[in-house]
Amino acid sequence: MNILMILTSHDKLGNTGDKTGFWLEEFAAPYYVMKDAGAQVTLASPKGGEPPLDPKSNDEAFQTTATRRFYDDPEAQKDLAHTRKLGAVDFKKYDAVFYPGGHGPLWDLAESRTNRELLAFFDINNRPIGAVCHAPGIFRHVTGRGGKALVHGRKVTGFTNGEEEAVGLSDIVPFLVEDMLIDKGALYSKTDDWAPYTVIDGNLVTGQNPASSERTAGALMAQLTARQAA
Repeated sequence: MNILMILTSHDKLGNTGDKTGFWLEEFAAPYYVMKDAGAQVTLASPKGGEPPLDPKSNDEAFQTTATRRFYDDPEAQKDLAHTRKLGAVDFKKYDAVFYPGGHGPLWDLAESRTNRELLAFFDINNRPIGAVCHAPGIFRHVTGRGGKALVHGRKVTGFTNGEEEAVGLSDIVPFLVEDMLIDKGALYSKTDDWAPYTVIDGNLVTGQNPASSERTAGALMAQLTARQAA
């Protein structure tokens, strides 16, 4: 099982002067779900190298078993510090792709032509696509089968308007994930703010928020395992 995990390279939170990037839990928990299942995980980002960490996700209040494991794992830290440049990755050789969230993807991965081509390829070839929290924003400009939006008519979730309002960034982000998915014709659903929630529709596996990262990665791995056994 070869999995490509794609992280953001964007570190500016709009015009606030604050930093953003990827959310640590949303990387660490899926990374270990995949590694513990025996998968080969390749990390990539638009610019390559070490992707920016949202500094808020490093606060003690947001640490979990997975994030603490990461900080005790020199090999994982080395992997993260040397992500491959997305444009140089032969994405066709991977069995699945997974996107951690954080606000960064709303600026770069959502607008990346390379990423749009990758997603269209994975979808038309029915390879699992996982995205958690803000990462479903990557579907913003992706065309799927029949010329419609890739998420049109498909069940998905992602960071809610209420969650964005709670962190005070509704007027800072370039778009609201929930609104965008609905505007694209997705069958968007959600649970209570901050509660774990994962939605599976065919090869699309999406999670609502950081609390959903582990189960979202687990659902993606279940698809791969089932395909291997078939």
